[in-house]
Amino acid sequence: MNFDEAIKFIYEKLPMYHKIGSAAYKPGLQNTEKLCVALGNPQNRFHSIHVAGTNGKGSTSHILAAMLQCAGYKTGLFTSPHLKNFTERIKIDGKEATQTFVTAFINQTSHIIEEIKPSFFEITTVMAFQYFAEQNVDWAVIEVGLGGRLDATNIILPKLCIITNISYDHKELLGDTLPEIAAEKAGIIKPDVPIIISENQPEIRQVFIDKASKENSQIYFTSDISIEDKGLGEGIRIFNIKVNEEIEFTNVKCGLQGNYQLKNIKGIVKAWQLLNIQGLSINKNHLLKALLEVKQLTNLKGRWQILAQNPLTVCDTGHNEAGIREIVAQINSTTYNNLFVVIGMVKEKEHDLILALLPKNAHYIFTQPTIERALPADLLAEKAEKFGLRGEIIINANAALAKASQLALNDDFIFIGGSTFIVAEINEL
Repeated sequence: MNFDEAIKFIYEKLPMYHKIGSAAYKPGLQNTEKLCVALGNPQNRFHSIHVAGTNGKGSTSHILAAMLQCAGYKTGLFTSPHLKNFTERIKIDGKEATQTFVTAFINQTSHIIEEIKPSFFEITTVMAFQYFAEQNVDWAVIEVGLGGRLDATNIILPKLCIITNISYDHKELLGDTLPEIAAEKAGIIKPDVPIIISENQPEIRQVFIDKASKENSQIYFTSDISIEDKGLGEGIRIFNIKVNEEIEFTNVKCGLQGNYQLKNIKGIVKAWQLLNIQGLSINKNHLLKALLEVKQLTNLKGRWQILAQNPLTVCDTGHNEAGIREIVAQINSTTYNNLFVVIGMVKEKEHDLILALLPKNAHYIFTQPTIERALPADLLAEKAEKFGLRGEIIINANAALAKASQLALNDDFIFIGGSTFIVAEINEL
């Protein structure tokens, strides 16, 4: 098989969550363990950091990887889903895995795939482990795919674990309450491995404390770290970082402009502290450079990403209630004349909870991603009507954005989102 044939093979042979939803989810670690054993357990050949959470785990993973890169460590990064190209999922020092490697890996493991029948995510996870092992990375930042306890990534024995925000998402798989969801995420906590909880959420704090106690794992909350936001300036977010009420960093510049990134920063600063305690050599400048240049260093896309200035055009992959709440808050803090929203969703989300949050003083263009799980744009428009959200229907996401751009004037604002898969289809990305 060549590269295109290899990618087609895993797309067609293996169930993909983003195509068919929960039917593709294979809870448990057995398949991943079998695949890793067949390859000589590549996951044991590098140091790793494991990152779980509902919102913020992707940005956190990218910034941590950027920080390690800046400090001179050869750094792997495994995230999901990809937006444009499959190889975005697996990177070393910001560079995507080569097509040559992916092709060779699929050819090498095709007989095992036929025998074990893993999910798409399981084989992708093991592919990342193998690539990092072959390339002799020093460290790898591994983002959980879904949940934590039963996620394919959870066979690693990391040096540090981080759990970011916990919100309602994938309730059909993870549970109906925040404590239930938190318990699944807490499944990444390992014996004697430090765990950082990035965001203080009192209603689930005890879940993490209990799990850490059971595993004899030192738990670190971030109550000693605070952020003084100084707003946006010249396309960057500026803030001070305090540790124990003393200013540790002044006028920090971050290339990620989303308000919600401030919640992630606390966990990242705590990770910086702990990694140095573990013996790494990561100075303040490495951290500051990673915060400022993370998009260039790791090629992170889709987090409050500005696509154009006149009119201001922004996309964001936030897609659950908590993520949309943060996005709407930032929209409301933005100066504009008229608001245009290009929005599409997938079927299994709690649409009413999300639609109830969206601004009513906007012209909506309802669209849909080109995947099986897509919520039809006309049905989305019908649901939105109940919440006073009105506009028009254009099924193709790029055509929808083109129409918004045609209607908007220079002092207007266009937002594109509602689903990772809508953002992924935008050509300007």
